[in-house]
Amino acid sequence: MLFSMALIIVSGLLSGWICRKLHFPGLFGMILAGILIGPYALNLIDSSMLAISSDVRRIALIIILIRAGLKLNLSDLKKVGRPAVLMCFLPACFEIAGMVLLAPMLLGISVIDAAVMGAVVGAVSPAVVVPRMIRLIDEGRGTQKGIPQMILAGASVDDVFVIVLFTTFTSLAQGESISVMRFVNIPVSIAVGAAADLLIGTLTAFTMQRIKADTTIQVIVLLAICLFLNVIEERFSAFIPFAALIAIMCTGIDIRRKSDQLAVRLSDQFNSLWKIAEVFLFVLVGASVAISSALSAGIAVLLLLSGVLVFRMTGVFVSLIFTKLNWRERLFCMIAYTPKATVQAAIGGLPLAMGLPCGEIVLTVSVIAILLTAPLGAFGIDLTYKRLLSSP
Repeated sequence: MLFSMALIIVSGLLSGWICRKLHFPGLFGMILAGILIGPYALNLIDSSMLAISSDVRRIALIIILIRAGLKLNLSDLKKVGRPAVLMCFLPACFEIAGMVLLAPMLLGISVIDAAVMGAVVGAVSPAVVVPRMIRLIDEGRGTQKGIPQMILAGASVDDVFVIVLFTTFTSLAQGESISVMRFVNIPVSIAVGAAADLLIGTLTAFTMQRIKADTTIQVIVLLAICLFLNVIEERFSAFIPFAALIAIMCTGIDIRRKSDQLAVRLSDQFNSLWKIAEVFLFVLVGASVAISSALSAGIAVLLLLSGVLVFRMTGVFVSLIFTKLNWRERLFCMIAYTPKATVQAAIGGLPLAMGLPCGEIVLTVSVIAILLTAPLGAFGIDLTYKRLLSSP
């Protein structure tokens, strides 16, 4: 495993550096490096490393959401209001609807299989979006209208919403009866996750302000608390709907609300931690890609993904109706909501593991979605934000 870890770090950093020199997003090179050294190409990564790759990716996602929470200012988010709420679920609903309409025609699958596929593909990638929105906040781009803050919050809640829908649709595909409570649990899990912040975030901020510990120790404690939140979701979600991802982000928000100075110190440390977490996340995402399935997908999958992205961008546009955003700012929001990677890598293979007939095609589509939208979405954000968003 030690050799695999060293190989992931070296290949990820080198490929990311090369891509940035060529004016491509670094994550594109990291994904390609993962494909190259992964089990479907050179097979250089130890099986023990691949066995824990989902946990490693989860830790990276937790770091992303902590950083997002520490950067979010609630007063800025309140300026956006209604559109911030709509961005949490409406674009995903539009994309899933597009998948249900287009996939049966293009791929010849059933409506319920198309819904499962839509729930896999329909999540935006915080791993791509969040670091870029944090950079925009640091540069002051679009912050006067709360644009990066809105996208930060929306992208995080969007994942929770889509994952709950995924569990519902896969149950239906397995022949289980539909339950109204499955859909009721969506807002309940989000609300419970946010409510957990009232206790956890307040206690964390209070403790860290009064215990004169090194900032590095504070970062370790905060990361441990967030890992415990994730365990609580896994152990007790059957009894109490609980969205750990929302609670994690809200904990960061509450620390920022209680102490700006503490939030800045913690944020700086997590920024450094993210540099290594980013490498592991995207290289392991690439390693999960079955390249043979991707190459055999054909033009139909590319047409399908292009079509559902139009539906997603339409959902973003509808969410921003009656706002003060001009057409350039709305276009940027539509571009920023296209990248996919983390959720697709995490759950794309689950339908196949469940033995669903649609499992192979769902995995293939999720692979193509990662390869197509993660680099293009990241490149689109990096290329357009200076042109489309105003600076202070």
